[in-house]
Amino acid sequence: MMTAHFTCKGCGSGIHVYPSLEAGIVKCEVCQQEQVVHFDQNHVEGILKDCPGCQRKDFYSQKDFNRKLGVIFFVIAAIISTVMLWKGMGPQWYLSTFIVLYAVDFFLFRRLNLIAICYKCEAIFRDVKNIDDIPGYDHEMHDRIVYSDHNFHGKPLDH
Repeated sequence: MMTAHFTCKGCGSGIHVYPSLEAGIVKCEVCQQEQVVHFDQNHVEGILKDCPGCQRKDFYSQKDFNRKLGVIFFVIAAIISTVMLWKGMGPQWYLSTFIVLYAVDFFLFRRLNLIAICYKCEAIFRDVKNIDDIPGYDHEMHDRIVYSDHNFHGKPLDH
């Protein structure tokens, strides 16, 4: 079953919901602010065609990995590498931390599932049945949607 994760407009907390035709409003458990959502039969079936939070059709897919955790992994590898360099160890040792980091990254990349994210409201959707139809992230498309409110109506950017 598809899950939707919205960001509370009041406090920034996550609001996690399962699509339901009866759900018209989701409520933040932290600040109690309500947000209007529009789930339809496609959402209940796990098919993502439009965003229930902002009604836009522009999504991108990416691996389901916490970016903050990725930065923490890199910082730890950089610190270990710097300490090894400072202690006078050879390049095969201090560069090996990044090889290990690459191996962990490769393992996670192969194991993690794809998620869909709305360009406009940044809602996150997991277990989407039509995830293969959703293209990857496009920086230009993101900038046009976020900064100039361009609506691509679910079509990829043509160059």
